[in-house]
Amino acid sequence: MDPHTDYMPPADKRYFQEMMAGKFYGIGAQLLEEDGRIKITSIVTGSPSWKQGQLKAGDVITKVGQGDKEPVDITGYAVEDAVKLIRGGQGTEVKLTVKSTDGTIKQVSIIRDEIILDETFAKSAIINGEHKIGYIYLPDFYADFNDRDGASCAKDVAKEIKKLKAEGVEGIILDLRFNPGGSLPDVVEMAGLFVPDGPMVQVRSRGNRVQVQSDRDKSVQYEGPLAIMVNEYSASASEIMAAAMQDYKRAVIIGSNTFGKGTVQRLLELDGFMKSDALGSLGGLKLTVQKFYRINGGSTQLKGVEADIQLPDPYYEVGERKDKDALKWDEVEKAKYNTGATR
Repeated sequence: MDPHTDYMPPADKRYFQEMMAGKFYGIGAQLLEEDGRIKITSIVTGSPSWKQGQLKAGDVITKVGQGDKEPVDITGYAVEDAVKLIRGGQGTEVKLTVKSTDGTIKQVSIIRDEIILDETFAKSAIINGEHKIGYIYLPDFYADFNDRDGASCAKDVAKEIKKLKAEGVEGIILDLRFNPGGSLPDVVEMAGLFVPDGPMVQVRSRGNRVQVQSDRDKSVQYEGPLAIMVNEYSASASEIMAAAMQDYKRAVIIGSNTFGKGTVQRLLELDGFMKSDALGSLGGLKLTVQKFYRINGGSTQLKGVEADIQLPDPYYEVGERKDKDALKWDEVEKAKYNTGATR
């Protein structure tokens, strides 16, 4: 049992998959916890709440019901826990007990529909100063594993690079601060946007079998100056990306020592083991099944990635190394890679 092996109840599993895909099925209302109450701060234009028309900014949601089931009182809930109840399957009904700003209490029935999480996706901007610098913010290494044509952070970053190059930027900053990680295949593909084909990460499975994961696309999207920003909350896939660019001498890493999560998890659907209408969904089991390593052979586990340019860190010390159950640091054989082909 390491810190990342855990049982995920149905609502938590659904929430995790939604965040990875960058979309969910819900009502389209922005929520805020205030004095133990869940308050609506705004309604997303075009969403089910907007179309239904009864919910308003300032309303307080007191209870959440699923179809004909007994409503759950959400007084004292954190926003994240309230959201898990309000979201659900596409086309399903959620019944909200709402206290309006004028004091009246009403029940509002809404049919859930697809909502796109724009804040999850990669975004870019241009910093104008002595030099024209492109800036790409990536909050997660997201991917929709259930839809081949769904969200992909690697493809989105490639689009942002194309836009920045068209603007004639002299360098690019990739901001991975507070990025907790995500899709391993997308890291390999994204690293390939900056270096020619070659190994990007090594993965060790049960039985000490080591697999080298490489980008085989020889084309490079961007060959100019590159900096990657990290902090103590940059974890997992963020560390793979930063480590690969550091080992290839392709980017300058700026910030503080990263989190130190060098393990890979797999989500096992428990519904596939037992079917029961009485039990409903059983959720999933998140299991640590692999460790990943830099192409130079060292693990990012516990040690993380050390920035080339250290910046003061304003946060309390965090990281995998603070957990007594964390797996130990180790290393594997160095992969074969060539730094001479990069700039």
